[in-house]
Amino acid sequence: MSNRYPILKADELSLGYRKGSKANVIAEHISFSLEKGKLICLLGPNGVGKSTLIRTIMGQIPALKNQVYLNEKPTQSLSTKDLSKRIAVVLTEKISSANLTVGQVVALGRIPHTGWLGNLSAKDQQKIDKAILSTHINYIQDRPLSELSDGQLQKVMIARALAQDGEILILDEPTAHLDLINRFEIMHLLRDIAIHENKAVLVVTHDLDIAIDTADEFWLMQCGLPLVCGSPEDLILQGQINLLLPNESLHFDKINGKVQESAIFDYPPIDGPEEIVKWVKLALRKNKIDSDRKSISIKTEGMKSLFFLRSDDEIFEFETISSLISHLALTGK
Repeated sequence: MSNRYPILKADELSLGYRKGSKANVIAEHISFSLEKGKLICLLGPNGVGKSTLIRTIMGQIPALKNQVYLNEKPTQSLSTKDLSKRIAVVLTEKISSANLTVGQVVALGRIPHTGWLGNLSAKDQQKIDKAILSTHINYIQDRPLSELSDGQLQKVMIARALAQDGEILILDEPTAHLDLINRFEIMHLLRDIAIHENKAVLVVTHDLDIAIDTADEFWLMQCGLPLVCGSPEDLILQGQINLLLPNESLHFDKINGKVQESAIFDYPPIDGPEEIVKWVKLALRKNKIDSDRKSISIKTEGMKSLFFLRSDDEIFEFETISSLISHLALTGK
């Protein structure tokens, strides 16, 4: 559960880089608070400053205005070693030592505590074993990285970060290049880690659908605008989620939970079970087939559905949405 106070916070940051006396501002009006026990997703188009924000949080670059505070202390006042004990990071780059075993890679997470000599104490080994169990990779802990799938490798990187035993876990697009099943598994794993390991987990992602399904809070970045923070559900209902979309021709549909064209679509009358009507509407809109004096009724028999199209006083029967759409596309009826 959340500790109900922010472990990491900032108010009205300006982000960017200095070159001599000149400052290149990337983003400003950036305010946030990060609590343990929560999964936060940072979303926004490329180039708005997400990486700059992450680097500022990690203490790699100073903010141009104001500071990031970790447990009430400015991150710029903390040493690299102190920060590495408190903030663990999983980046998109793959580890180069493919001959290392899973267990050896996870053990690297203890370097901030042991130094490069890597002499592991009993406490270090406990942290390593716990990280392996928490990420469900104990069955592959003796295998070399070269034998792992992308999904397994990502879990190993998360386990290494967990072994670091920081209070904050930051991940840069952890689901990039993964298949659908692994994307869901990784994000739900991160949610479990936030809750059960009491970590503050911050994920940079473009995977909106899975982020909505798993995140406690969104941080939305858009060029020239303040950072917008809130639960996915609130941001959707308030229309703020549309900040992620490039222009007004697209919007996030609150009912379907999908991004779609903003233009009003004239559906024909459709009668039938709600869950089937939804998918018929999706197919009609996708193929730009509007009402035009048509009506559709759906009848179900067990797992089978029949689709009846009434058009110009004629009735046509179809066994699939695909055959219904093909008929409409070919005949215009």
